[in-house]
Amino acid sequence: MESKSGRFPFPFQPYPIQESFMEALYTALDQGKIGIFESPTGTGKSLSLICGALTWLRDQEEEKKREAARLLDKPEEGDAVKEENSNSQLSEPDWVSEFVQKKAERDMVNKLKDEELKRKKREERLEMIRHNAQLRYDMKRKANEDDEAVKLLQLSREEGESESHDPEEERLIVAEYESDDEATPKSRLCDDDDDEDLEEDHVTKIYYCSRTHSQLAQFVHEVQKSPYGDSVHLVNLGSRQNLCINPEVIRLRNVQMMNDRCLEMQKNKHEKREKAPDLEPKRRRGDAKATCAFSGFENLMAMRDEVLVKVRDVEQLLQHGRETHTCPYYSTRMAIPAAQVVVLPYQSLLHASTRKASGIKLKDQIVIIDEAHNLTDTISAIHSTEISGAQLCRAHSQLSQYCERYRSRLKAKNLMYIKQILFVLEGLVRTLGGKVGQNPNTQSCQTGSELLTINDFLFKAQVDNINLFKVQKYFEKSMISRKLCGFVEKYEGSGVQTHSKNKENRRIEGLGRFLQTLQNKPTDVLEQQVAVEDNPIMASPMMLVESFLFALTNANKDGRVVIQRQACLAQSSVKFLLLNAAVHFAQIVQECRAVIIAGGTMQPVADFKEQLLFSAGVTEDRILEFSCGHVIPPENILPIILCAGPSGQQLEFTFQTRDTPQMMEETGRILSNLCNIVPGGVVCFFPSYEYEKRILGHWESTGVLQRLQSKKKIFQEPKKASQVEQVLTDYSKCIQRCSNAGSGQTGALLFSVVGGKMSEGINFSDDLGRCIVMVGMPYPNIKSPELQEKMAYLDKHMPHVSGKSPGKALVEGLCMKAVNQSIGRAIRHSGDYACIALCDHRYARSGTLQKLPQWIRSSTHTHTTFGPAFASVRRFFLEKRQRPPL
Repeated sequence: MESKSGRFPFPFQPYPIQESFMEALYTALDQGKIGIFESPTGTGKSLSLICGALTWLRDQEEEKKREAARLLDKPEEGDAVKEENSNSQLSEPDWVSEFVQKKAERDMVNKLKDEELKRKKREERLEMIRHNAQLRYDMKRKANEDDEAVKLLQLSREEGESESHDPEEERLIVAEYESDDEATPKSRLCDDDDDEDLEEDHVTKIYYCSRTHSQLAQFVHEVQKSPYGDSVHLVNLGSRQNLCINPEVIRLRNVQMMNDRCLEMQKNKHEKREKAPDLEPKRRRGDAKATCAFSGFENLMAMRDEVLVKVRDVEQLLQHGRETHTCPYYSTRMAIPAAQVVVLPYQSLLHASTRKASGIKLKDQIVIIDEAHNLTDTISAIHSTEISGAQLCRAHSQLSQYCERYRSRLKAKNLMYIKQILFVLEGLVRTLGGKVGQNPNTQSCQTGSELLTINDFLFKAQVDNINLFKVQKYFEKSMISRKLCGFVEKYEGSGVQTHSKNKENRRIEGLGRFLQTLQNKPTDVLEQQVAVEDNPIMASPMMLVESFLFALTNANKDGRVVIQRQACLAQSSVKFLLLNAAVHFAQIVQECRAVIIAGGTMQPVADFKEQLLFSAGVTEDRILEFSCGHVIPPENILPIILCAGPSGQQLEFTFQTRDTPQMMEETGRILSNLCNIVPGGVVCFFPSYEYEKRILGHWESTGVLQRLQSKKKIFQEPKKASQVEQVLTDYSKCIQRCSNAGSGQTGALLFSVVGGKMSEGINFSDDLGRCIVMVGMPYPNIKSPELQEKMAYLDKHMPHVSGKSPGKALVEGLCMKAVNQSIGRAIRHSGDYACIALCDHRYARSGTLQKLPQWIRSSTHTHTTFGPAFASVRRFFLEKRQRPPL
């Protein structure tokens, strides 16, 4: 079905706001805008994004085909014509420019011919696979190992040099490093020109990214149900944790270990193919190197095409990979160039090194960032990094041993940079009050914290004379972090806790030459950061050191360094904080044809534009804003601001007043009254876990919880993420059981926390969320040194609007973003209805009201006393109960 305008194919008749959304989206893509799209959850935002963007892409491709056909059908000028033109123009001053222009036209036609030929071949191949199911299983590996070896060698582009040294040792030594300006170290890394020759051209595509894998899976399912589900070429990217099917790698669980083991297997397989049988030395028993049985070149190519002809989510990719014994992780990356839509977590898009590692090219492409309400904070978090004293000492010890062992075989340039890195590590440890070469667990430090600018920190560490840009370039080209990791695994033996104690499995270093074209940087930086967050025992922390030193190359004004000294050196840390997220977003908005930033609520938009877009060099005329109301009728929502409770106590949950017994008891009375008249489920959000614990403890001692329990069964947000699903299931079953029973408890009451596990991505539709109660205003901790530095940065570098401090606006913005996300958990479809109770008189301030979503703000009523508010809530649910079902 198409919309009334006939422009946008849609699976059903779209709402008017969906048609408006798609029209605005089409305009933004066509004109190369930076679009800020606000559409409340429940209004079909995902489907509008899909149908609007893919309609534009379809029209764009058809226009390209028409233009190509016009140029290709144009009769070529023969030699006689060219000679005539040349003779007639010889005496004219502009004959050279005309000749150059005609040559450029011929070059364009030739390029179009090549592109058209590639496109037709690709489409014919994919169409053949789509309509011939048997072919999917006939594309087997070539039996001739020599032919496969040739392909592998071509992919890896390694010079198969025979060395007299032990190959196990040879692979650990960094390549000769001759010049800082050299594109790549000779004979070891891929040449950029070769990359261009061998890499498939990228078609115009849409990169769609969201926060979590579950949100991405939901988007993929929407694509499958859309009119484009059978025709679009979509590839779903994920990490090895999500897509690996090799049992030996999967069982490791730890992200870093999985990355290392996978790359080692690719390296082993490449070396096995590269060696001639007559030159291969006899192996001792147990010396066999493990290789991955799921990464055969022909199988990967076959699955790459399979990925493109049918839209699959991650689970379906895994199932298909297991059925065909082919790696989904690498086959999906091989499919990126020909894909029309690439679905990926947005951390993978927002980090430049990760983009490069994944083979993502943004030049003239479309980027859609969904669930983008916390985009600024996410970019800052991705580019902030922390490293402990124990990790710094370990990195120094390992690099020192590496340098000592291979000193005679390392060239002068390598030795120079290794000594510089060691010198920097000594300085970093010195800032924590410790020394290298000694056990960090036994070194005591004087506790305290210190916050410095980047330059001041470099002076304090006494490494300001080191050119960190050159050091960073050395890290990238030499891959010293990867080499060191392999060295540690080989020589520390059981002293390093790895995935296995046997000799074979300690060789984790692996450079992944077999798939070098797919992954120039062997380990995803973000996956390393996730691993650190999970607190694994790292074989080598040098990758963290590399990440931290790279962060120190930011401009002095854009970041700060926090030195946190604990009782012992091992527990102390240095942390880099990024203050200016725009510096890393600028490349995306400059390279892409258009960027769409979408969310259920993007308020406050003014702060978002100032901090992220204007600072990234985006001008006002390139920004297109779109905001729509909800699909529900106005009478289906009742947002109220409670300025006082039942006993007349003014509601103001500041740090000074919220802990008083009067305020906690008044809050209990409000909830008791609401639970008496609200059917189904009530979700109550507290500003912090600490306050939730304190107020629930008070209620238990005063009998408030018992009164609440008589009307609603009480549930509490669990501390572990793994328990969330079970709590929600029990909560839902309880509400359903109570609605059927018709007596006693009328539903359930769920206590949650703003910014917690229930405040985002959870669907409290219908009876699960008939009333959302917001207790107080969830302001962030103003005393946090990180927040204070961010505020000071904004006050200094951002313009003051209407006399308001940008730092203060940041705090208010963070508060209202959290509120908007929490109250957005209710009202999930056109027939839904709910009450939203904001318990704090400060919500009534005009500046705060303006930061609520427009569809809520327009229906909000402020009540200075509790009686009229209670009456309006009772009337609201009475009317809904009397209304006949749709």
